[in-house]
Amino acid sequence: MKLFTLAVAGLAVAIAAPALAAPKANVEKVGTPGGRILTAAKVSPKATTVYLSGNLASPATPGGSDYGDTKAQTLSTLKKIKELLAAHGMTMKDIVRMDAYLVAAPGMDGKMDFAGYNAGFAEYFNNTENPTTTTRTTMQVAALAGSQFLVELTVIAAK
Repeated sequence: MKLFTLAVAGLAVAIAAPALAAPKANVEKVGTPGGRILTAAKVSPKATTVYLSGNLASPATPGGSDYGDTKAQTLSTLKKIKELLAAHGMTMKDIVRMDAYLVAAPGMDGKMDFAGYNAGFAEYFNNTENPTTTTRTTMQVAALAGSQFLVELTVIAAK
């Protein structure tokens, strides 16, 4: 009987062990697989979190004054964000929150170029290099820090 009891106890421990041994992720991303944005991101108190201030595009050519259209500025700004995150040991996969501020684009009749922004966004999220995405809010604002800027992005990353 003792042998049977020990065998059952050992089996119970063996079954429970994988569940106990698996570490809980510091970040849980919730959304539709393949969707453009997440519906939620849960960040554990144990996670390392990095908050990046608003970032703007760099000139298309160093020292130049052409910053490009909305898509080009989105790509430039996301490239800058990728580099800033790398300096903190993080990647674009670690972004859990993005706020996008867009101004009216030239030739868009006073409206932001949401399609251009989304096209730039898609080059950094839900792709081979980064199969994840982030929670996100996009809003049109009257102006940014300079008249040449069409896009400003802030992000929060956690892992």
